[in-house]
Amino acid sequence: MSPALERFLLFIPIYNCERQIPRVIAQLTPDIRDLLSEVIVVNNRSQDGSQAAAISALKELRGLPAKVFLNDANYGLGGSHKVAFNYALANGFDYCIVLHGDDQGSVADLAPLIRNRAYRDFDCLLGARFMRGSKLAGYSALRTFGNYVFNLIYSVVSATRIYDLGSGLNLYSVAALSDKSYLRHANDLTFNYHMILHSIANKWRIRFFPIVWREADQVSNVKLVRQSLRVAKLAIDFAIRRRSYLAEDHSGRNDATYPATVVFDSAATSERAL
Repeated sequence: MSPALERFLLFIPIYNCERQIPRVIAQLTPDIRDLLSEVIVVNNRSQDGSQAAAISALKELRGLPAKVFLNDANYGLGGSHKVAFNYALANGFDYCIVLHGDDQGSVADLAPLIRNRAYRDFDCLLGARFMRGSKLAGYSALRTFGNYVFNLIYSVVSATRIYDLGSGLNLYSVAALSDKSYLRHANDLTFNYHMILHSIANKWRIRFFPIVWREADQVSNVKLVRQSLRVAKLAIDFAIRRRSYLAEDHSGRNDATYPATVVFDSAATSERAL
């Protein structure tokens, strides 16, 4: 259990990362597990063996409650976040940690900020690949340059220094999520961009922190040109029509619910073992 009184939920979204998800779960060493109250893996209808690999790895985990959810439909990465945030709110967690299941970031980079209670002074802690102290391995020069450009653009339109628009390692205060404005964010890969713009507009206390980030055997789901156009459009919308942009529902869904089915529960497995 966490050394603090607060309850920490670790949320791992997965989509077609069969080879990587066992390594991500292997990051949950005993000292990391001591910081957490529960881990959930949310599978967004993977077409490979990601779900089975996650369940197999979680069965070997000791001392930490764990569940695997299968989204009832393809909600996108943003939709998987909504499943997890809803779960965190409904189950009384104080903080939700996001760690992408493709094994590019390491939860160990966040652990010192939990141990020294730094999280208590902020509404979110955002891992940043492009700030002093960070290390990048295997990331192309073109994509690095593109990230610097968009970080600058978003910093200008939001009047806030932004070091990364979405590294895949973040921590959110569940209290800050309680208005559920995240349900209006896009469900696709632009979810994080919406999230950070809304966080800034709502005057959240934000802290970026350096991380080690690597790209090895991961398969990117990002279509670079299309994604770049979407990201640019968001910045323009925020700059020229901030109020209406913030009020709009960008999810593309008439239904604000995001049902998911529990396909693995370590508690149930333990009960059967007894």
